Parts: sequence; structure tokens; C-alpha cells
Amino acid sequence: MDYILEVKGLTKKFSGLTAVDDLCLNMKKRTIHSLIGPNGSGKSTTINMITGALPITSGTVSYSGEVISGLPMHAVALKGIGRTFQNLKLFSSMTVTENLMVGMHSQLKVGFFQFLASPKAAAAEEKKAREKALEVIHYLGLDQQKDEVVKNLPYGQQKLTELGRSIMTNPKLLFLDEPAAGLNPSERVKFIDVLLKVFADGIDLFLIEHNMDVVMSISNYITVINFGKKIAEGTPKEIQNNEDVITAYLGDKYKRKGGETAC
Repeated sequence: MDYILEVKGLTKKFSGLTAVDDLCLNMKKRTIHSLIGPNGSGKSTTINMITGALPITSGTVSYSGEVISGLPMHAVALKGIGRTFQNLKLFSSMTVTENLMVGMHSQLKVGFFQFLASPKAAAAEEKKAREKALEVIHYLGLDQQKDEVVKNLPYGQQKLTELGRSIMTNPKLLFLDEPAAGLNPSERVKFIDVLLKVFADGIDLFLIEHNMDVVMSISNYITVINFGKKIAEGTPKEIQNNEDVITAYLGDKYKRKGGETAC
């Protein structure tokens, strides 16, 4: 099987509390894979460990066959892994364009001392970053907002801005923590359309999401955890009919009846 992500025995303990407990999952290439579960089940902790934002207590994470567990977040990003956060981590007083340019800093070749020694090279790098940012802004349909200060934008456009910043690193795999949270129905539809466009253009997606209409409509595979342990894994249809998942999380309204979702 050709996997882009392999997680084996992933465990995180905080002062004796086990937040993630011996978690194993495999994500196939060219899929949208979702991680779901009740609040406090360890979903964000899992993503934080995989992407290097949080140290791992034990276990391994492999990306495209290479072990990446233990690497710092910037090193993981350089491997081709991007992410967004549950709580927006934008620079609120900067414009959309400036926020996206910040997202490219890890790929710039000119550091602080090179900047002092060669302002011309630094200017060329900044020009490159701005051009790339404007390309991504156009791709996301934010052309009219490119010079707007982020804090003045509607929440849905702020979400798109954070997505754009993550795309600036040219990821092959993108982690999305609650991408549809806080969006109104029309914003959610637009955002999901953009995610499907991103996926169609070659970026695999791994998401945490509480909106089950989103999860069930766009996911190829779903992993379900509860109290830090995996309780189920499979296709949306399989998950919707899994009694353990229904009891722990979904409830009967999501059980499929006659091939359709009851709700």
C-alpha cells in the first residue's frame, strides 16, 4: 500500500495524563483523511505531534517513507507538510498579502546577516515572495482583499487567508484543524469548494472537523478516536454504521438508512 503518512504507537502524556494512547493510522496518497472524535479526545494533540509543534512521548511518524518524528516544526514544513490552526494565527494588523509573504519565510534563502550584507539579494527575495503571494491570493479569489488589513475581514476570508499562508510553503500534505469551524453556511460551502480545488490540484488533505456534513461529504477515509484511543477507521459509510462510533460520538441521526444519511 502506498502511504503518504504512517503513524505508529503515537503517545502523548502530560504529567501522568495520557492524551493520545498508542495511536496507529495510515493515510493513503491522494486522499482526504479526517480525524474525528468528541471534544478532548486528543485530535489537536495528534496533529501537533505529527507536525512537530508538540514533542512526542513515544511512537513514530513517517512521511513518504521517511521518519519525521522528533523534527522541529520548521523542519517538518520543509519536508512538504503544511498546516492551519484551530485558532487563527494571523498577524491581524498586517494585510492579506503581507500575511501570505510571512508564510514563505522558511523557503527564503536570505537570512538576517545576508540581508545586511546584500540588500539587493534581500529585495529580490521579497519580490519573489510578493509575486507568489499574489498568485495564491488570486487562486483563492481574494484579489479584492489583498491590501486589506486582516482584522477588518469577515471570518471566512480570514480563514482563506490562513489557508493561503499554508499553501505558500508548497505542501504536498496539508493538515487542517477545524477548517469549517465558525463559518456560516454560505462561507462553509465556499471554503469546502476551495479545499476540494486544493486537493484536485495535488495537495493531500488531513483534517480535524466537527461539522459532520463536511466530513462525510469530502472524506475518503476517517479515523475516529475517543479518550486518545482509536475506536474505528474506514470509509464514511463504514463509520456512519459503526456502533461504537455512534455510541461515542455521532448519535443515531448519522446512521445510514437505505444507503443515505438519516439526517
